Amino acid sequence: MNLKKSLTVFNGFIHDFTAGYWLAAIIAIAMLHDMQGKYPAVTPILNKLERNFFWQSIVALVVIIATGTGRTFTYVDNYYGPDAEDVRRHMLLTKHIVLFIAFGAGYWFVYGMTFH
Repeated sequence: MNLKKSLTVFNGFIHDFTAGYWLAAIIAIAMLHDMQGKYPAVTPILNKLERNFFWQSIVALVVIIATGTGRTFTYVDNYYGPDAEDVRRHMLLTKHIVLFIAFGAGYWFVYGMTFH
């Protein structure tokens, strides 16, 4: 395998990994916020953790966008044939529209929790 193919696979791995990390950070913020109501004595500590996860999720989002942009330029061959390639591109477009909505909804959901 040549270096370009190895870097393409690595880029895809980083893209998928940070997408999972982003979702885990959003879930962690929600769980930490829920704990603040149950354990008010540790609220200042939990709020600092929430903010830490929030800013880590921003970094993850930047990495997701950067590596996703890299994917745009590396997956250009008609590997599955022209018919399947058209379907794949439509599905990717639909997936990314849904994911952009999910990113926006995720931040709308946790911003008020983090910076209350």
